[in-house]
Amino acid sequence: MDFLRPTTLPEALAIKAERPDAVPIAGGTDVMVELNFDHRRPAALIDLTGIAELAEWSTSDGVVRLGAGVPYVRVIAELGEKLPALAMASRTVGSPQIRNRGTVGGNLGAASPAGDTHPVLLAAGASVEVASVRGSRVIPADEFYLGVKRHALDADELITAVHVPITGAPQQFSKVGTRNAMVIAVCSFAVALHPERSRVGAAVGSAAPTPRRALAAEEFLSGELTDKNLWGTRAAISDSVRRRFGELVSEASSPIDDVRGSAEYRKHALAVLARRTLTWAWNDYQGSERSCA
Repeated sequence: MDFLRPTTLPEALAIKAERPDAVPIAGGTDVMVELNFDHRRPAALIDLTGIAELAEWSTSDGVVRLGAGVPYVRVIAELGEKLPALAMASRTVGSPQIRNRGTVGGNLGAASPAGDTHPVLLAAGASVEVASVRGSRVIPADEFYLGVKRHALDADELITAVHVPITGAPQQFSKVGTRNAMVIAVCSFAVALHPERSRVGAAVGSAAPTPRRALAAEEFLSGELTDKNLWGTRAAISDSVRRRFGELVSEASSPIDDVRGSAEYRKHALAVLARRTLTWAWNDYQGSERSCA
């Protein structure tokens, strides 16, 4: 196996164009596990840790451009105010050592249905910036996931950044597992309020072949909040609306039975997570003290 260490992005893209079967590695928190268990044996690895621009983030026109190499620990420390749900999800990833190495870009590259950051990116309306020697393009997050560990990248492309809107409004993330971190989610859920557009983003993880938006739940809740002028009055959301929102989130999933939980349990848990996270987010929107997911 060849180990290639480019120092610039153009050099990395040239290598990927010449050797499309080479696997990029940054934190290595997924790739090294597969190598150690002999689940994958690529012809080459492309080490991206020496490319400084991938480890930077910036803001422009109300959007955070998060470099693919920015580790979770920096998302938590530096972006908690701008991207609250992404910081919440990052806190649940692995151990402190993993959070120091792992990246949102790596989570996207693995494209696991159970990746903790995926529901947040979908609910927030994020997009994924990818590049090759042919140029760069931006893929909406809800078009990025194609199947179990399958994504929309071409063979010669690398993930360079994630673009996440700064809404200034409450967001929440929660997952079910045997503990809060260092565990793969049995199921997960994210909700993001978008009052400037009178809409709600909602997405599930670890409960379908891909992370996916709960489109019917989004449409239902957005309609309720708009029709009853709750965006403006910030009055309480009725219990019946919360329950229906939870039901629609559950219906958006298509889980399986596995060692972590049954399909029936995942559907039930998602309904509960949806009601709870909506409550926390709406409490924040009403101006109450932020609840901890």
